Amino acid sequence: MPVVRRRQALQALIWGGFAALMLVFSRSVGQAGPAATFIALSVATGLWASSEILRSLAQRRGWLSLPGFGLAWRVILSLVLLPAALQLLLFLALTALDWLGLMELPGKGHNYTPGLSFIYWLNSAMPLAIWTAGWISIQALRRYRLGEISRLRTEAERSALELDALRARLNPHFVFNALNNLRALINEDTDRARTMVTQLSNTLRHALDHGQAPSVSLQRELEVVDDYLAIEQVHYEERLRVERRIDTAALKATLPPMLLQLLVENAIKHGVARTPGGGCVRMHAHLADGMLQLTVSSPGQIDQHNRGHGVGLAYLRARLDQGLPGARFVLEAKGDEVQARLEIPQ
Repeated sequence: MPVVRRRQALQALIWGGFAALMLVFSRSVGQAGPAATFIALSVATGLWASSEILRSLAQRRGWLSLPGFGLAWRVILSLVLLPAALQLLLFLALTALDWLGLMELPGKGHNYTPGLSFIYWLNSAMPLAIWTAGWISIQALRRYRLGEISRLRTEAERSALELDALRARLNPHFVFNALNNLRALINEDTDRARTMVTQLSNTLRHALDHGQAPSVSLQRELEVVDDYLAIEQVHYEERLRVERRIDTAALKATLPPMLLQLLVENAIKHGVARTPGGGCVRMHAHLADGMLQLTVSSPGQIDQHNRGHGVGLAYLRARLDQGLPGARFVLEAKGDEVQARLEIPQ
Protein backbone atom coordinates (compact mmCIF):
# COMPACT_ATOMS: atom_id res chain seq x y z
CA MET A 1 0.00 0.00 0.00
CA PRO A 2 1.44 3.43 -0.94
CA VAL A 3 2.58 5.67 1.90
CA VAL A 4 -0.18 8.26 1.32
CA ARG A 5 -2.92 5.63 1.39
CA ARG A 6 -1.49 4.10 4.57
CA ARG A 7 -1.41 7.50 6.22
CA GLN A 8 -4.96 8.32 5.23
CA ALA A 9 -6.18 4.92 6.45
CA LEU A 10 -4.49 5.54 9.81
CA GLN A 11 -5.98 9.03 9.97
CA ALA A 12 -9.45 7.66 9.26
CA LEU A 13 -9.00 5.10 12.01
CA ILE A 14 -7.81 7.70 14.55
CA TRP A 15 -10.43 10.37 13.91
CA GLY A 16 -13.20 7.90 13.21
CA GLY A 17 -12.49 6.41 16.64
CA PHE A 18 -12.53 9.90 18.14
CA ALA A 19 -15.96 10.58 16.56
CA ALA A 20 -17.26 7.29 17.99
CA LEU A 21 -16.02 8.26 21.47
CA MET A 22 -17.80 11.62 21.19
CA LEU A 23 -21.06 9.89 20.26
CA VAL A 24 -20.74 7.46 23.17
CA PHE A 25 -20.12 10.37 25.53
CA SER A 26 -23.11 12.30 24.12
CA ARG A 27 -25.41 9.33 24.75
CA SER A 28 -24.04 8.93 28.28
CA VAL A 29 -25.07 12.50 29.13
CA GLY A 30 -28.44 12.23 27.39
CA GLN A 31 -27.68 14.42 24.36
CA ALA A 32 -27.98 11.85 21.60
CA GLY A 33 -29.62 13.07 18.40
CA PRO A 34 -28.91 14.55 14.96
CA ALA A 35 -27.16 17.60 16.42
CA ALA A 36 -24.82 15.47 18.54
CA THR A 37 -24.03 13.24 15.57
CA PHE A 38 -23.39 16.25 13.34
CA ILE A 39 -21.13 17.83 15.96
CA ALA A 40 -19.13 14.63 16.50
CA LEU A 41 -18.60 14.04 12.79
CA SER A 42 -17.81 17.72 12.13
CA VAL A 43 -15.28 17.95 14.95
CA ALA A 44 -13.58 14.68 13.91
CA THR A 45 -13.47 15.78 10.26
CA GLY A 46 -12.17 19.21 11.25
CA LEU A 47 -9.44 17.72 13.44
CA TRP A 48 -8.47 15.40 10.59
CA ALA A 49 -8.14 18.41 8.30
CA SER A 50 -6.30 20.37 11.02
CA SER A 51 -3.80 17.56 11.53
CA GLU A 52 -3.13 17.43 7.79
CA ILE A 53 -2.66 21.21 7.68
CA LEU A 54 -0.24 21.09 10.61
CA ARG A 55 1.69 18.18 9.08
CA SER A 56 1.93 19.94 5.73
CA LEU A 57 3.15 23.19 7.32
CA ALA A 58 5.75 21.36 9.40
CA GLN A 59 7.14 19.48 6.41
CA ARG A 60 7.08 22.28 3.86
CA ARG A 61 8.49 24.92 6.21
CA GLY A 62 11.09 22.61 7.74
CA TRP A 63 9.83 22.96 11.32
CA LEU A 64 11.40 19.68 12.42
CA SER A 65 14.86 21.01 11.55
CA LEU A 66 14.43 24.07 13.78
CA PRO A 67 15.86 24.33 17.31
CA GLY A 68 13.52 23.49 20.20
CA PHE A 69 12.08 26.97 20.80
CA GLY A 70 11.53 27.64 17.09
CA LEU A 71 9.57 24.39 16.75
CA ALA A 72 7.68 24.84 20.05
CA TRP A 73 6.17 28.27 19.40
CA ARG A 74 5.03 27.31 15.89
CA VAL A 75 3.36 24.13 17.13
CA ILE A 76 1.71 25.92 20.08
CA LEU A 77 0.40 28.70 17.82
CA SER A 78 -1.04 26.08 15.45
CA LEU A 79 -2.68 24.24 18.34
CA VAL A 80 -4.33 27.50 19.40
CA LEU A 81 -5.50 28.76 16.01
CA LEU A 82 -6.59 25.55 14.26
CA PRO A 83 -9.04 24.37 16.98
CA ALA A 84 -10.29 27.96 17.35
CA ALA A 85 -10.99 28.14 13.61
CA LEU A 86 -12.68 24.74 13.76
CA GLN A 87 -14.98 25.77 16.62
CA LEU A 88 -15.83 29.06 14.90
CA LEU A 89 -16.82 27.25 11.71
CA LEU A 90 -18.83 24.72 13.71
CA PHE A 91 -20.66 27.51 15.56
CA LEU A 92 -21.52 29.25 12.28
CA ALA A 93 -22.72 25.97 10.73
CA LEU A 94 -24.90 25.06 13.74
CA THR A 95 -26.34 28.57 13.96
CA ALA A 96 -27.20 28.55 10.23
CA LEU A 97 -28.81 25.11 10.43
CA ASP A 98 -30.79 26.13 13.51
CA TRP A 99 -31.95 29.41 11.90
CA LEU A 100 -33.01 27.54 8.74
CA GLY A 101 -34.91 25.05 10.85
CA LEU A 102 -32.91 22.11 9.53
CA MET A 103 -31.51 21.22 12.93
CA GLU A 104 -32.41 22.19 16.45
CA LEU A 105 -29.41 23.54 18.32
CA PRO A 106 -29.41 22.25 21.91
CA GLY A 107 -30.08 25.06 24.32
CA LYS A 108 -31.31 27.36 21.50
CA GLY A 109 -27.81 28.72 21.02
CA HIS A 110 -27.18 29.41 24.71
CA ASN A 111 -24.50 26.65 24.82
CA TYR A 112 -21.88 29.09 23.46
CA THR A 113 -21.13 31.12 26.56
CA PRO A 114 -17.47 32.23 26.95
CA GLY A 115 -16.75 29.50 29.52
CA LEU A 116 -18.31 26.73 27.45
CA SER A 117 -16.68 28.07 24.28
CA PHE A 118 -13.30 27.66 25.97
CA ILE A 119 -14.21 24.10 26.95
CA TYR A 120 -15.27 23.35 23.38
CA TRP A 121 -11.95 24.74 22.12
CA LEU A 122 -10.05 22.73 24.73
CA ASN A 123 -11.87 19.54 23.73
CA SER A 124 -10.63 20.10 20.17
CA ALA A 125 -7.15 21.32 21.08
CA MET A 126 -6.33 18.39 23.37
CA PRO A 127 -6.80 15.54 20.84
CA LEU A 128 -4.98 17.59 18.22
CA ALA A 129 -2.13 18.19 20.69
CA ILE A 130 -1.94 14.45 21.44
CA TRP A 131 -1.87 13.66 17.72
CA THR A 132 0.82 16.31 17.16
CA ALA A 133 3.00 15.00 19.99
CA GLY A 134 2.75 11.48 18.60
CA TRP A 135 3.48 12.58 15.04
CA ILE A 136 6.49 14.70 16.02
CA SER A 137 7.86 11.86 18.15
CA ILE A 138 7.57 9.43 15.24
CA GLN A 139 9.20 11.89 12.86
CA ALA A 140 12.01 12.61 15.32
CA LEU A 141 12.66 8.89 15.74
CA ARG A 142 12.61 8.40 11.99
CA ARG A 143 15.02 11.30 11.42
CA TYR A 144 17.31 9.93 14.13
CA ARG A 145 17.33 6.49 12.51
CA LEU A 146 17.98 7.99 9.07
CA GLY A 147 20.76 10.10 10.57
CA GLU A 148 22.30 7.03 12.17
CA ILE A 149 22.05 5.12 8.92
CA SER A 150 23.64 8.03 7.06
CA ARG A 151 26.39 8.31 9.67
CA LEU A 152 27.14 4.58 9.55
CA ARG A 153 27.11 4.64 5.76
CA THR A 154 29.52 7.59 5.76
CA GLU A 155 31.80 5.82 8.23
CA ALA A 156 31.68 2.67 6.12
CA GLU A 157 32.54 4.63 2.97
CA ARG A 158 35.37 6.37 4.79
CA SER A 159 36.69 3.06 6.12
CA ALA A 160 36.54 1.59 2.63
CA LEU A 161 38.44 4.57 1.24
CA GLU A 162 41.00 4.31 4.04
CA LEU A 163 41.45 0.62 3.31
CA ASP A 164 41.85 1.34 -0.41
CA ALA A 165 44.29 4.15 0.37
CA LEU A 166 46.22 1.84 2.71
CA ARG A 167 46.40 -0.80 0.01
CA ALA A 168 47.66 1.85 -2.39
CA ARG A 169 50.36 2.85 0.12
CA LEU A 170 51.41 -0.79 0.57
CA ASN A 171 51.13 -1.80 -3.08
CA PRO A 172 53.53 -4.54 -4.15
CA HIS A 173 55.39 -2.28 -6.62
CA PHE A 174 56.45 0.18 -3.93
CA VAL A 175 57.34 -2.50 -1.37
CA PHE A 176 59.17 -4.76 -3.87
CA ASN A 177 61.11 -1.84 -5.35
CA ALA A 178 62.10 -0.69 -1.88
CA LEU A 179 63.21 -4.20 -0.85
CA ASN A 180 65.16 -4.77 -4.07
CA ASN A 181 66.90 -1.42 -3.69
CA LEU A 182 67.61 -2.22 -0.06
CA ARG A 183 69.20 -5.55 -1.01
CA ALA A 184 71.46 -3.79 -3.49
CA LEU A 185 72.47 -1.20 -0.90
CA ILE A 186 73.36 -3.83 1.68
CA ASN A 187 76.34 -4.88 -0.45
CA GLU A 188 77.22 -1.39 -1.72
CA ASP A 189 76.60 0.96 1.23
CA THR A 190 75.65 -0.60 4.56
CA ASP A 191 75.19 2.76 6.32
CA ARG A 192 72.79 3.96 3.66
CA ALA A 193 71.00 0.59 3.77
CA ARG A 194 70.58 0.93 7.52
CA THR A 195 69.13 4.42 7.05
CA MET A 196 66.76 3.15 4.36
CA VAL A 197 65.47 0.41 6.69
CA THR A 198 64.56 3.13 9.22
CA GLN A 199 62.93 5.25 6.53
CA LEU A 200 60.95 2.32 5.17
CA SER A 201 59.83 1.38 8.69
CA ASN A 202 58.66 4.96 9.34
CA THR A 203 56.78 5.06 6.04
CA LEU A 204 54.99 1.75 6.62
CA ARG A 205 54.17 2.64 10.23
CA HIS A 206 52.68 5.95 9.10
CA ALA A 207 50.57 4.13 6.50
CA LEU A 208 49.26 1.74 9.15
CA ASP A 209 48.62 4.38 11.82
CA HIS A 210 47.36 7.25 9.65
CA GLY A 211 43.71 6.88 10.77
CA GLN A 212 44.42 7.06 14.50
CA ALA A 213 44.83 10.85 14.80
CA PRO A 214 42.41 13.41 13.33
CA SER A 215 45.24 15.80 12.49
CA VAL A 216 49.01 16.21 12.58
CA SER A 217 51.33 19.18 12.27
CA LEU A 218 52.75 20.02 8.89
CA GLN A 219 56.21 19.54 10.35
CA ARG A 220 55.36 15.92 11.30
CA GLU A 221 53.81 15.27 7.90
CA LEU A 222 56.92 16.64 6.19
CA GLU A 223 59.12 14.25 8.20
CA VAL A 224 57.10 11.31 6.87
CA VAL A 225 57.19 12.73 3.33
CA ASP A 226 60.97 13.10 3.58
CA ASP A 227 61.29 9.42 4.51
CA TYR A 228 59.10 8.44 1.59
CA LEU A 229 61.02 10.67 -0.84
CA ALA A 230 64.35 9.27 0.35
CA ILE A 231 63.15 5.74 -0.46
CA GLU A 232 61.86 6.80 -3.87
CA GLN A 233 65.07 8.65 -4.67
CA VAL A 234 66.98 5.40 -4.21
CA HIS A 235 64.73 3.93 -6.92
CA TYR A 236 64.56 6.89 -9.33
CA GLU A 237 68.04 8.28 -8.55
CA GLU A 238 68.73 11.47 -10.52
CA ARG A 239 65.34 11.24 -12.27
CA LEU A 240 63.60 12.48 -9.10
CA ARG A 241 64.42 15.97 -7.92
CA VAL A 242 62.69 17.75 -5.05
CA GLU A 243 62.25 21.45 -4.42
CA ARG A 244 60.83 22.64 -1.09
CA ARG A 245 59.68 26.12 -0.13
CA ILE A 246 58.05 25.86 3.28
CA ASP A 247 57.41 28.97 5.39
CA THR A 248 58.50 28.55 8.99
CA ALA A 249 55.14 29.82 10.27
CA ALA A 250 53.35 27.05 8.37
CA LEU A 251 55.19 24.22 10.16
CA LYS A 252 52.86 24.39 13.18
CA ALA A 253 49.71 24.35 11.05
CA THR A 254 47.64 21.16 11.18
CA LEU A 255 46.14 18.94 8.51
CA PRO A 256 44.67 15.43 8.32
CA PRO A 257 47.47 12.86 8.27
CA MET A 258 48.65 11.50 4.93
CA LEU A 259 47.15 14.25 2.76
CA LEU A 260 50.47 15.83 1.80
CA GLN A 261 52.02 12.40 1.31
CA LEU A 262 49.13 11.49 -1.01
CA LEU A 263 49.82 14.56 -3.15
CA VAL A 264 53.54 13.79 -3.32
CA GLU A 265 52.93 10.13 -4.18
CA ASN A 266 50.45 11.17 -6.84
CA ALA A 267 52.99 13.61 -8.30
CA ILE A 268 55.67 10.89 -8.53
CA LYS A 269 53.37 8.16 -9.82
CA HIS A 270 51.60 10.22 -12.50
CA GLY A 271 54.30 12.81 -13.18
CA VAL A 272 57.91 11.86 -12.60
CA ALA A 273 57.48 8.13 -13.36
CA ARG A 274 55.75 8.85 -16.69
CA THR A 275 58.08 11.62 -17.86
CA PRO A 276 61.21 10.67 -19.85
CA GLY A 277 64.17 11.82 -17.83
CA GLY A 278 62.01 12.30 -14.72
CA GLY A 279 61.39 15.72 -13.27
CA CYS A 280 61.10 17.92 -10.21
CA VAL A 281 58.47 17.66 -7.50
CA ARG A 282 57.88 21.10 -6.00
CA MET A 283 56.32 21.49 -2.54
CA HIS A 284 55.24 24.93 -1.36
CA ALA A 285 53.47 25.75 1.90
CA HIS A 286 52.50 29.00 3.58
CA LEU A 287 49.79 30.54 5.76
CA ALA A 288 47.46 33.20 4.36
CA ASP A 289 44.22 34.58 5.79
CA GLY A 290 43.92 31.77 8.32
CA MET A 291 44.41 29.08 5.67
CA LEU A 292 47.23 26.59 5.23
CA GLN A 293 47.97 26.61 1.51
CA LEU A 294 49.84 23.60 0.14
CA THR A 295 50.93 23.25 -3.47
CA VAL A 296 52.56 20.19 -5.03
CA SER A 297 53.65 20.46 -8.68
CA SER A 298 55.11 17.87 -10.99
CA PRO A 299 55.71 17.45 -14.74
CA GLY A 300 52.98 15.89 -16.84
CA GLN A 301 49.42 16.35 -18.00
CA ILE A 302 46.05 15.59 -16.41
CA ASP A 303 44.65 12.28 -17.59
CA GLN A 304 41.42 13.20 -19.38
CA HIS A 305 40.01 9.71 -18.69
CA ASN A 306 40.69 9.90 -14.96
CA ARG A 307 41.03 13.62 -14.11
CA GLY A 308 42.19 13.04 -10.55
CA HIS A 309 39.57 10.54 -9.44
CA GLY A 310 41.94 7.76 -8.31
CA VAL A 311 41.84 6.05 -4.94
CA GLY A 312 44.27 8.44 -3.27
CA LEU A 313 42.56 11.63 -4.38
CA ALA A 314 39.11 10.13 -3.66
CA TYR A 315 40.28 9.47 -0.09
CA LEU A 316 41.66 13.02 0.13
CA ARG A 317 38.36 14.56 -1.00
CA ALA A 318 36.41 12.35 1.43
CA ARG A 319 38.56 13.49 4.35
CA LEU A 320 37.98 17.13 3.41
CA ASP A 321 34.22 16.70 2.95
CA GLN A 322 33.70 14.81 6.22
CA GLY A 323 35.65 16.92 8.69
CA LEU A 324 37.01 20.15 7.24
CA PRO A 325 34.36 22.69 6.27
CA GLY A 326 35.91 25.44 4.21
CA ALA A 327 38.77 23.26 2.91
CA ARG A 328 39.37 23.21 -0.82
CA PHE A 329 41.29 20.97 -3.24
CA VAL A 330 42.07 21.89 -6.85
CA LEU A 331 43.93 19.84 -9.45
CA GLU A 332 44.80 21.77 -12.60
CA ALA A 333 47.28 21.95 -15.46
CA LYS A 334 49.84 24.77 -15.44
CA GLY A 335 51.76 24.67 -18.70
CA ASP A 336 53.80 21.48 -18.76
CA GLU A 337 53.09 20.78 -15.11
CA VAL A 338 50.20 19.51 -13.03
CA GLN A 339 49.56 21.49 -9.87
CA ALA A 340 47.65 20.13 -6.86
CA ARG A 341 46.56 22.91 -4.51
CA LEU A 342 45.15 22.22 -1.05
CA GLU A 343 43.72 24.88 1.29
CA ILE A 344 42.94 23.94 4.89
CA PRO A 345 41.42 26.36 7.45
CA GLN A 346 43.34 26.76 10.71
